Amino acid sequence: MSEQSAQKHSFQAEVAQLLHLVTHSLYSNPEIFLRELISNASDACDKLRFEGINHPEYYENDPDLHVRISLDKENKTITISDNGIGLSEQEAIDNLGTIAKSGTKDFMSKLTGDQKADAQLIGQFGVGFYSGFIVAEKITVESRRAGLSENEGVRWISGGTGDFEVEQISKASRGTDIILHLREDALEYLEAWKVKQIVNKYSDHISLPIEMQKEVWQEEEAAEGEEAKGGKMVKTDEWEVINSASALWTRSKSEITEEQYIEFYKNLTHNFEAPLTWAHNHVEGNTEYTQLLYIPAKAPSDIFTREAKAGIKLYVKRVFIMDDADNLIPNYLRFVQGVVDSADLPLNVSRELLQESRDVRTIREGNTRRILNLLDGLAKSEDEKDQEKFKQFYSEFGSVIKEGLGEDFSNRERILKLLRYATSSNDDVVTSFADYKARMKEGQKAIYYVTADSLSAAKNSPQLELFKKKGIEVILMSDRVDEWAMNFVQEFDGTPLQNVSKGAVDLGDLQDAEEKKALEAAAEHFKPVVDKLSDTLKDKTKEVRVTTRLVDSPACLVTPEGDLSPQLIRMLKQAGQTVPDSKPILEINPEHPLVKKLEGTQQFDDLANVIFDQAVIAEGGLPEDPAEYVKRINNLLLK
Repeated sequence: MSEQSAQKHSFQAEVAQLLHLVTHSLYSNPEIFLRELISNASDACDKLRFEGINHPEYYENDPDLHVRISLDKENKTITISDNGIGLSEQEAIDNLGTIAKSGTKDFMSKLTGDQKADAQLIGQFGVGFYSGFIVAEKITVESRRAGLSENEGVRWISGGTGDFEVEQISKASRGTDIILHLREDALEYLEAWKVKQIVNKYSDHISLPIEMQKEVWQEEEAAEGEEAKGGKMVKTDEWEVINSASALWTRSKSEITEEQYIEFYKNLTHNFEAPLTWAHNHVEGNTEYTQLLYIPAKAPSDIFTREAKAGIKLYVKRVFIMDDADNLIPNYLRFVQGVVDSADLPLNVSRELLQESRDVRTIREGNTRRILNLLDGLAKSEDEKDQEKFKQFYSEFGSVIKEGLGEDFSNRERILKLLRYATSSNDDVVTSFADYKARMKEGQKAIYYVTADSLSAAKNSPQLELFKKKGIEVILMSDRVDEWAMNFVQEFDGTPLQNVSKGAVDLGDLQDAEEKKALEAAAEHFKPVVDKLSDTLKDKTKEVRVTTRLVDSPACLVTPEGDLSPQLIRMLKQAGQTVPDSKPILEINPEHPLVKKLEGTQQFDDLANVIFDQAVIAEGGLPEDPAEYVKRINNLLLK
């Protein structure tokens, strides 16, 4: 079939904006374009390996996969070619004209105009193809998908502005050629030594051979029956492999430098920032596999969305099987990136089979132990750099790893040892449960904690007043996940954990007999007021009672044992979930002037409701009827 006339298409709006950023030197290191395009070419070959398991005919007569780089100084072009899976015409339109499968709106909302930060986002969202426009004034892509006929090739052309052209072409070989028409200020990339240097730096670990044309001069041979040519030299082109062409994770750790580990991570994840740390191990036994697992330095932007995927690539005997193999890592460790290469799984393994595989469960458990050991080592290390790394890890992923308390019973104690909190004695997030336990007062029988919507709300919670008065330290929990996660934890190292906002306060030996006697006397004295409050607030409270936990505040809300806390109720409602009806207990401070004023006042109902609503506000909530609350406040002020 002859080539058809080209059809013009407009870029997706977000791509046009992205290209504008790229062409204005978004990437601080322009040579990165070659790494991105080689990585994409390698991925295309991996996909052919995978699809070729069920469709061996896709290999045609070209079974040896490779990436090739061609330099044309005369035409000022550099071409990156692969004989991988290739693109159909529609795939070229979809994949090269939009930010495909990358949460486009979320991606664009994160762009800040800061070149360094935005460059990292581009890597995270997997749009490295567009990095070619850093050095090219025009890009031509010629491709044919494996399985399609020679006349079903496609040519895609764009100058990186608002549109691109697509036409159908004939292409004898499957795979993709990306032809970069270089700008005048990027002609240094036509030098072979420069290309080799970049490949060795960024892409040496690619398991495929990366080949480059090499000029070879040799004496021309005479044809049969002709006289010798007299030593005439002619030039021929050969393909030279310029990388090690072995998967990095298959090498011995002693052979791999720190820089190589980091560059492999950057290539694997399309992230421009070095990882925080990593673990590389070959595991033998009933199940044999290799794991190379990285902990990123920064949390991805979608870490708390439903679309968040685990970053583990699965290989079987070095054959790529799938991205985002979430069966290989628990959800609370979904931030982990890396590679797992199994020697036991079948090549045609599917996501459904992964869920049922005993080998996969073994690998998952092994990966979990390895990451938790890695984090535990950082947490316990006396090295300042390791301590700083753990601090950075916890700042980025502390909220995520807490999910493991409800998801991973077998590792709950190990997770608890990694958690860090601020306390009523120290605002910094530095205290572990073990540290807290070592500082407990003599006679203290429980680890006390309070949950709130923010650190400030936790720190100023009325629930802490008695504890502060007695010098008892309380752990401050202010992550959204804390309230849910702590439902799965009853003790740490044999010591019970007690939420000070649930149930009646019981300080045991830390509360003397006189205090208990004073509480009984106050309860007796205020019984008429308590009964009247109970009647007035019967639609809002489950119970009203006198307490000694308050020092400066008139009242506070307490969650009945077994009920959901106000914070958890608010969180579930915000998530659109239905929650069972639950009323709090109102505890009043008999020594507070406002509470004493309840006796004999003519504005009992107004004052009672205001005291209740103020307790709601102190817990981080809002009155059920803010306008009515304001009206009552004004009424009390006027009278």
